[in-house]
Order: sequence, then C-alpha cells, then structure tokens
Amino acid sequence: MLYEQIDATIGGSNDYHTGHINIFNLEDLHLPKNRKPNYARRNFYKITLITGQNRIHYADQYKDINGTALVFTNPNIHYFWEIMNEKQSGYMCIFTEPFFTRFGNIKDYPAFQSVDFAVLLLDETEAEIYYNLFSKMYEDLHSDYAYKYDLLNHRLMEIIHEAQKKHSSSKAFITSANAAQRLTDNFKSLLESQFPIDFNYQIISINSASAFAKQLNVHTNHLNKVLISITGRTTTQWIHERILQEAKVLLKTTNWTVAEIAYSLGYNEPNQFSAFFKSKMNVNATKFRKSFND
Repeated sequence: MLYEQIDATIGGSNDYHTGHINIFNLEDLHLPKNRKPNYARRNFYKITLITGQNRIHYADQYKDINGTALVFTNPNIHYFWEIMNEKQSGYMCIFTEPFFTRFGNIKDYPAFQSVDFAVLLLDETEAEIYYNLFSKMYEDLHSDYAYKYDLLNHRLMEIIHEAQKKHSSSKAFITSANAAQRLTDNFKSLLESQFPIDFNYQIISINSASAFAKQLNVHTNHLNKVLISITGRTTTQWIHERILQEAKVLLKTTNWTVAEIAYSLGYNEPNQFSAFFKSKMNVNATKFRKSFND
C-alpha cells in the first residue's frame, strides 16, 4: 500500500542530526483509484505537487482538483486523498517535525495552520515554478553532495514561502500586528490547542466564551466584539464550529459511542451533545454515522 511504503521510510534519520525527509516522484508510486474515504492522521508533514483529477477530503471538508495543485497536510488533521483517474504526475515531499526545527516551530507557519490553506490551485506558470523546485529537491536528495540536507531544508522553506506569498496576495489570510488581530490569533491558537481528540478519555476543558475570555485575560464581551470585527463570527460560533468539525470526524473515523464522543467534546450530558449536533446538521449523530458508513 502507498502509505505503508511511505511510513517505512520515516523510521530512521537522514544523518542530519535529527529528523527525516524524503521525496517521491508520484509516477513511481502505486496510487489506489476510487477507494472509499478512510480518514487518517499520519506521523509526518507532507507537501504534494500533483497534476490530475483528485478529491482531497480534509477534516470535514473536501476540495476537487482538476489540474495542478499544491497540497499541504499535517499530522494533526484527518485527511484522505481520493484519486479520480489513473493519470497522475508530480512529487510528494514528506518530512518530520524535527527536520524543520532549525527554522522554528512549523506550527507557526500559516501553510500548516489552516484547513483553508490545505489546497492551492495553480495556473500553468505557477505549476512550472513548483515543478522546478520539486525537481531540484528530488535531484538533491539522490545526489552525493555532502551538505544536501542543508540544501533540502532551504528548498523546503522556499516552497513554503512561495505558497504563503500566493495565499497572501489572494487575501486568503492576513497577518497584522494590531492588538485585535493578536487577540484573535491567540484565541484561535487556544481553541485549536485542544484538538484533535485522539483518545476517548481526552476531554476538552475550554468550551465556552467565558472560559476562553478568562484564559485570555479579557472580558467576554470584548473578546466577542473583537472576533466579530476581525472574523465576522462570534466566540460561540467559533467554538461550536470547531466542536462540530471534530464531532463529524470522530463519528466518521472511530467506533466510540455517541456518549463517549460527547464527553470528549466537553458535554456532561450526551443528550446536550445530541441536541447540539442535530440543530447544526439536521440529523442526529447516529444517523449521520450510519449514512457515512453505508
């Protein structure tokens, strides 16, 4: 299987202190076609340059690709790659977090923070730029140059920064030094720090607007006002949307009972969670799970 091949390469080091990187030419890999989605978290970060017809299922979303795209995936979010036709080309770069540490914390880079950033569609000119970058990385990896892992580290950063520049120019994300933006960023970081839920004894403890405001040392009304001004959504809407996203993933990918999922998501009473889920999805949690598994 494809990911068994990839996982097998992650066990060792590249003789580069710590961490691991590998690059695959997609034409050399066996890519399963039309397989039913089976979401998973991997133990590595991945950047894929792909040309073909595909559907990327990412958390509770999906995006269709019919052409060339750059796809970012990370170990903290469930994803599944659904290949729609057999004609696929491109490159896949996988690496572990320690390989990246000389540049700082990879979680601080927008490319690996947001589901909205996960798939960047490329035009022909952009595709040529990235194909050149990946081709150089592939050649570097298979060379006998003594400092090739230093070089690979820098080329990896070039790919990430080029992607972030494209995203920034399209106004898909905006970074700002003002206090409101900083508070918004801190709220999002605190919210996301509680996920993903990997074990049924793992329970999120901050699940209300007042709890977030207390942690951020601001008044509840101030936090709500700032989030509305910056994002257009209230504190409660942000919390509910993230809990709903995780609930759908857990219903799709685990055999936990609805009660176990409810407790993990901070609901003391399963009935409260059931009412919340049905109000958002217009179907109860059990039927949602059954419709996905049928």
